Amino acid sequence: MLSEKTDTWVPVALSQDLPAGTVMPARISTGSIALWRSQSGRVAASEDRCPHRGMRLSHGFVRGESLSCIYHGWSYSQAGHCLRIPAHPGLVPPETIRVATQPVEETGGIVWVADGAPAQKPRVLEDYVPLRSMTARAGRAALTAAGATPVADALAWQAPGAPEIRLLPAPQQDGETLIHILVPVECTASERIAASRAAESLRRMAEQIEAKGSVS
Repeated sequence: MLSEKTDTWVPVALSQDLPAGTVMPARISTGSIALWRSQSGRVAASEDRCPHRGMRLSHGFVRGESLSCIYHGWSYSQAGHCLRIPAHPGLVPPETIRVATQPVEETGGIVWVADGAPAQKPRVLEDYVPLRSMTARAGRAALTAAGATPVADALAWQAPGAPEIRLLPAPQQDGETLIHILVPVECTASERIAASRAAESLRRMAEQIEAKGSVS
């Protein structure tokens, strides 16, 4: 279900999960977007719908500095303008053919997309670096009920024998939450493994709480 814009920055992906020349689906409150990185490394967020026949652009492919629909190959710039229509190679596409785009910021190994018009730049979690992402069948309230503590725009969690981690939750469809896990910069390899297991334990507890409907 679509909702109103939140005027916030949404952490949609880890930089490491979006190599140059790739596109992936992502989500903000108003719906699905196509998140893509050009061959030169620039990141863009486009509406996940080709205006030609409605095919999802996240199913498409990146060619150079443009995103192409997999259906008929219509190509779009990072600003959303249609650049090329293969069936009409001599045609310069009119300005009216375009896809909506969202502002993108990439900081601290996190890709953020503006959901509306945020007043400030996304917050950087100093002294923490991304570890990985996971999806939980639970909302933010269940995560806090399981023991995660709100810290600014993130959540903090520490399990016995593991370093304290930071979690960046992003709501998805059907009550799920995409969670980006960050660990202290100085973490050793064994500590990163322990942190990953700690995040998994939090997810299990949150999903049990969500399933029981015991979130206050």
